Amino acid sequence: MQEIKCPKCGEVFQVDESGYSAIVKQVRDKEFSKEIQNREAQFESEKESAILLAKLETEKMFNEKLNKKENELSEVEVKKDKEIAELRNKLATFDKDKELEINKLITKLNTELSEKDSHIATLKGEKALTEKECQLKEQSLKEQYEEKLRFKEEEIARYKDFKSKLSTKMVGESLEQHCEIEFNQLRATGFKNAYFEKDNDAKTGSKGDYIYRDKNAEGIEFISIMFEMKNEMDTTSTKKKNEDFLKELDKDRREKNCEYAVLVSLLEPESELYNAGIVDMSHRYPKMYVIRPQFFIPIITLLRNAASNSLEYKHELEIIKAQNVDVSNFEAEMNDFKDKFSRNFRLASEKFQKAIEEIDKTIDHLQKTKEALLSSENNLRLANSKAEDLSIKRLTKNNPTMAAKFEELKDK
Repeated sequence: MQEIKCPKCGEVFQVDESGYSAIVKQVRDKEFSKEIQNREAQFESEKESAILLAKLETEKMFNEKLNKKENELSEVEVKKDKEIAELRNKLATFDKDKELEINKLITKLNTELSEKDSHIATLKGEKALTEKECQLKEQSLKEQYEEKLRFKEEEIARYKDFKSKLSTKMVGESLEQHCEIEFNQLRATGFKNAYFEKDNDAKTGSKGDYIYRDKNAEGIEFISIMFEMKNEMDTTSTKKKNEDFLKELDKDRREKNCEYAVLVSLLEPESELYNAGIVDMSHRYPKMYVIRPQFFIPIITLLRNAASNSLEYKHELEIIKAQNVDVSNFEAEMNDFKDKFSRNFRLASEKFQKAIEEIDKTIDHLQKTKEALLSSENNLRLANSKAEDLSIKRLTKNNPTMAAKFEELKDK
């Protein structure tokens, strides 16, 4: 039990545990509620103070930022106004410069246009002069060509008249004389060691017209050419061809021991083949050419230079061969020694092999003889054994007559 004293009247009450707990609970609940109310009032007061303070701070911060933004905006406006003013000044300056540049360009274009017009006028004048000069040159060339043509026609007429007055023999001799003159004009400078004379040797029944031979500084002949000159009159009824003279020319070349044969011909004047230049006839006859008279000196020069180069190559080759002759002889002797040594070695080897084969054959023969002797010994041994086993009883077996005879001998 618990005793509780009333705070007002001072009377003491006794209460049980449950009642006491209920009273304590009521007291506590009342005090707790009162505390909560006090706390709530205090919280509301603090809340309002905090809200008011935050509001004041916010307003202050907003005002500060607003003032700052206004200041920045003012600065931006000032800067913008300044830039606008600068741009306007630049634009004005640019417009002035542009106008000046345009004026300069217009002036330059007008100047160039004037120069072009002047140049065109000059070119037109030059063109007129050039056309006139071309006409004059054309007229001059035409007159020169006509003059040359007239001269050639006159020369052809004179040549035809000259040929008509010549006999057949004189026509041929005139070509020979032309070639001889051409050669003699260059003999002193280009053919100092050369022989060029008419072929007067007709022992074999025919002869050429000219023989050309040339030698080097050592006096060695390195080229020889048989020449035949052929021409005919324009009025000749039977026109001959170059082919008709090639066989006889080749025969003369071989009989006179010449290396080359050249037919200098005016025959077949319309032939493109012979008019083109030097014609090689080696497919018909060896080292033979057909030429027109204007190629007489060039063919000699070409063949002479080729033969001279060939002679130099041969001379160098002979020097190289002379330098290598000892080596060649040594190599030949060495090869001869090797061949003889190889032959003797081969013969000795063959004889040695043959002796070995004979020895092998002899050994085989002795082996066979040994085997035959051994076989004979075995047969003798068997014969001896059979002789030792031989007795009277065996001899008289199945022979009653011989058995009786031996019995009779025993009885006696």
